[in-house]
Amino acid sequence: MAKKNPYLIPFIFITVLFFLWGFAHNLNPILIPHLKKACQLTDLQSAFIDSAFFIAYFVMALPAGVYMKKYGYKSGIILGLIIFAAGAFLFYPAAGFRTFPLFLFALFVIASGLTFLETAANPYVTVLGDASTSTQRLNFSQAFNGLAASLAPLLGGIFILSGKKLTETEQSAMSAEQLDEYLLKEASTVQIPYVIIGVVVLLVAVIIWRINLPEIKEENEEQTNSGESILKQKNLVLGVIAQFFYVGAQVCISSFFIRFLEKTAGIGEQPAARYLAVALFSFMLGRFIGTFIMRYVAPHKLLFIYSLINIVLLLVAIFVGGNVSIYALIGVEFFMSIMFPTIFSLGLHGLGSQAKLGSSLLIMSIVGGAIFPVIMGRISDISSIQTAYIVPAVCFLVTLYFALKTTAKDAVTVESKH
Repeated sequence: MAKKNPYLIPFIFITVLFFLWGFAHNLNPILIPHLKKACQLTDLQSAFIDSAFFIAYFVMALPAGVYMKKYGYKSGIILGLIIFAAGAFLFYPAAGFRTFPLFLFALFVIASGLTFLETAANPYVTVLGDASTSTQRLNFSQAFNGLAASLAPLLGGIFILSGKKLTETEQSAMSAEQLDEYLLKEASTVQIPYVIIGVVVLLVAVIIWRINLPEIKEENEEQTNSGESILKQKNLVLGVIAQFFYVGAQVCISSFFIRFLEKTAGIGEQPAARYLAVALFSFMLGRFIGTFIMRYVAPHKLLFIYSLINIVLLLVAIFVGGNVSIYALIGVEFFMSIMFPTIFSLGLHGLGSQAKLGSSLLIMSIVGGAIFPVIMGRISDISSIQTAYIVPAVCFLVTLYFALKTTAKDAVTVESKH
């Protein structure tokens, strides 16, 4: 009888966490046009939705790593889920008062919880099995993050976006009380969805608390790089920089997708949300397909090819316009799919006992998602949303450079055909 895989059940439940944070991340592209309308924001101001969310990764990643080094992965995951739920519940009063700063604080709290989850789950998956297939395993789990990414804008478009947008003439015809009532009604649509999210996340925390998650000791952790400063690990440093720019690109592309369709193709917010769902579905497919391709193509080579394709597609979106540009952005989502887990896994290669700290630094680099959308929003305000997509194009130049320079390529093996 074949020996039962002791890591299967832990792998399944950790993969569920990838789905949860993927769903939370990918509601932001819905929140940006929604709160822009409900709180009457500019493109630059609406970009602070991403800033509040992703700055939490920078602030909380090292504390999360320190916490898990002391108390272990399981404890960190449970704490992260509790913080995540607390942030979701804060959406109720934020919408009730229609207070943009409180929305931003709620997003910061949610992302603080997600920081714990990602700091734990990403390296945890890489050690739940053979080291030679760690990148494939991480891409597989991240594929369920992609599944959540495709569902979030679809459900958010249905339950959060009203599809109603007042013209300036209609707004000016309203009294202050009528306008305030309309805006409060718009803001309130986030209340029930986020309460449901909070309840589901707490239930998952209880399940994780009840099941057995083995504490995994990183391979060779007693001897690999144990006496060397982590900042001397050039591969990790390059990985952190690449992840900073990659996440910035990913957030820019998704967060302004609905605005792009509204401005360049005259598509309303609800139909645009459905297009975004299609784009993120292609992202999910890209994860599964990319995981399969990595059986035959080394991860760093695939990262190089995908980075180059995305630069070309973004140039098409910027300079061609129309429906072609929409399809180009959908293509970008597909070719972005393998980048985060691939950079993460390659960046962690060879760290041994420093893997948890290295994971924290890679999670900190997610702060790129707080910075580049603001730059993009500013360019959009002074020029156009189409021109602003030059920002993610530049970011992909950095991921391309990392693919060329990573030292992990010398040690990563491609799984042979069976």
